Amino acid sequence: MPPRTRTRTRARGLSAFSIVAFIAAVVLLALFPKFVENPYAVHLMVTFFLAVIMGEAWNLIGGYGGQYSVGHAAYFGIGAYTVLVLLQTNGVAPWWGLLPALALALGVAAIVGSITFRLRGPYFVLASIAVAEIFRLVALNWKSATNGAEGILLSGVPPIVIGGTEIVNFSSKVPFYYMGLALAVLTVLVTVWFQGSKLGYYLQAIREDQDAANSLGIPLTFYKNIALMISAFFTAWAGALYGLYVGFIDPQTAVGLDISVQIVLTAIIGGIGTVFGPVVGAAILVALSEALRSNAITDLLVAGGLVSETSSIGIFLKDHLSHAHMLIYGFLVAIVILFMPDGVLGAVNNAARRRRARAAAGGAR
Repeated sequence: MPPRTRTRTRARGLSAFSIVAFIAAVVLLALFPKFVENPYAVHLMVTFFLAVIMGEAWNLIGGYGGQYSVGHAAYFGIGAYTVLVLLQTNGVAPWWGLLPALALALGVAAIVGSITFRLRGPYFVLASIAVAEIFRLVALNWKSATNGAEGILLSGVPPIVIGGTEIVNFSSKVPFYYMGLALAVLTVLVTVWFQGSKLGYYLQAIREDQDAANSLGIPLTFYKNIALMISAFFTAWAGALYGLYVGFIDPQTAVGLDISVQIVLTAIIGGIGTVFGPVVGAAILVALSEALRSNAITDLLVAGGLVSETSSIGIFLKDHLSHAHMLIYGFLVAIVILFMPDGVLGAVNNAARRRRARAAAGGAR
């Protein structure tokens, strides 16, 4: 069970420093492909943007509402499968196929929320897992639409043509980079709005004490449903972008439980109930995932003389560490829960506050 955030209702909006830093970061990221032409670096950034989108989307219902859904892979899969099936089978352009994908995600979220939000605590978590598993089994067995376990392999994404002129060609990673950046920025802005809105305040009240919120006349299921629908909307959008970018999906990569787990970990590790916590968590998890995949951690241990490359431990790490990402994630979550219950961003903010308090106390003397 994710840790209960200690963060209480926050002031509306962001500080001037946060706004300036955010704008500067967006500008630098927009210029990134102009100066860095390495496809691998661009790929890592697209992966990072997708993680930010999904983390921010989950944070709306999990971080601010305290409803720890571990079934967001269902909405991710709805976006990926709907867009790719319509494109590959019916020739529907993805920018048109995105509309029914998002509408379907909203409808499913409304139905699922109206049923599962009657449950609390671990029962809601188990129900959310069950929902994702149902969608995985549907994707696995509805072979006429999803091609079952073989998955769907795109033959290509059509370019955007306006007035006979080709505007965007998807033969490179750069268009996906800018699409991911734009959607990531949008989700952060939505989180900023959400945090200071009536909906956000009600969700935070529900997170702190559902019974007290209900006694004040706040309709619990209604506001939880609204937050879940917004969360599902952006998660499905990320799924659609992922499917188009990778060009292949199957039940495991689009609706697998590990997708839901990674979405939750992104917010928990960075700091749930905060605007930029999922951004920090996404950066950590993407870097860690890539380090595991490329065996960079094993190479670092060998280079540092901590492990011999020819030893049994070195050979074992080289052969198995790249496949142990879920185990490593588990250790990371345990460390965060024990030593940083407010996440990495919360720990940094708490340390900064302690330094300011000590400086103020020293100045007073």
